[in-house]
Amino acid sequence: MIPDLLPYERNRARVRLGLALGYWGAAPPADAQLLVDEAERLGFDSVWTSEAYGSDALTPLAWWGRGTEKLRLGTAVAQIHGRTPAATAMAAATLDHLSGGRFVLGLGASGPQVVEGWHGAQFQEQLQTTREYFAVVRQILRRQGPLEFTGSRYQVPRPGGSGKPLTLTVHPRRADLPIWLAAQGPRNTALAAEIADGWLAGFHAPRAAGWQRQALAEGFTRRPAELGGSSFEVGASLFLAVDDDLERAADRFRPMLALYVGGMGSGRQNFYFDLFARMGYEEDATKVRELFLGGDRPAAIRAVSTRMVEEVALVGPLAKVRAEVELWQTSLPTLLMVGGPIEQLRMAAELFG
Repeated sequence: MIPDLLPYERNRARVRLGLALGYWGAAPPADAQLLVDEAERLGFDSVWTSEAYGSDALTPLAWWGRGTEKLRLGTAVAQIHGRTPAATAMAAATLDHLSGGRFVLGLGASGPQVVEGWHGAQFQEQLQTTREYFAVVRQILRRQGPLEFTGSRYQVPRPGGSGKPLTLTVHPRRADLPIWLAAQGPRNTALAAEIADGWLAGFHAPRAAGWQRQALAEGFTRRPAELGGSSFEVGASLFLAVDDDLERAADRFRPMLALYVGGMGSGRQNFYFDLFARMGYEEDATKVRELFLGGDRPAAIRAVSTRMVEEVALVGPLAKVRAEVELWQTSLPTLLMVGGPIEQLRMAAELFG
């Protein structure tokens, strides 16, 4: 049975907005600082950076966030396999101090292509890896003694080595610094509700979110009492394109969806393909994937149906978009992340203000 209300929904306010800066292409985006400044002026809640196998998530966040005063600064996401838990805890403690306690650590496993093809790590036992990674980071930030951890994926200090347990020299500004988990599938989504302070949903389909609500509810039943539940947050991407021509508006997002559904993984494992299959678009997604992996990217882009775009985006004439806003306001996310240009941020502020 799907619950009507999750713990964090009982006293929830209206959905807030975040600025999604993502990761770079070949070079830093020229308008990033302007977008950050405008997001703060518009009263946005936060700004978020990400990483794949190019620009990292932490450095741009520190650089562009240095002139802000109110925006929370978050990673969506920093890759678990790209840093040891200790390196991540060090960076989190550093950024939280520099921002005056406004940092949010968003973590994610990425996928086998990046984990194995870029970081040279093994992509296996992800639930246990994530669980242990969170535990080590939290132990370091709580600074309750020298770090000692024995798990199946992480052992600190290294068994048989010459190192001894150490304590973080920095006194964290917040021992309970919020740590969010990016998750696509049911088990990882449940894990977010169990061990994290927030869930980074990425693509979100308000009309097809029943399985996600069920997964969150399952995770909350295992959540430790000390973590609570009322302050849990959910962040999702807001893809917004207002245009009198629906097809032209949808065209804005077809290339991105083709890349994620067709190319973010392999023919055997792609979490984004699985996500759209759960939404009811397995036939459409299969066609996109086959064309993309076959090397015909233009055809894969054309194969992204308008209904697939509409499921995860607000697109089309202004009247249509306005009519669909309430659906997003009352769905699972407490925070919607929207990208530039500046006009896009202003439109989002008007629609969700």
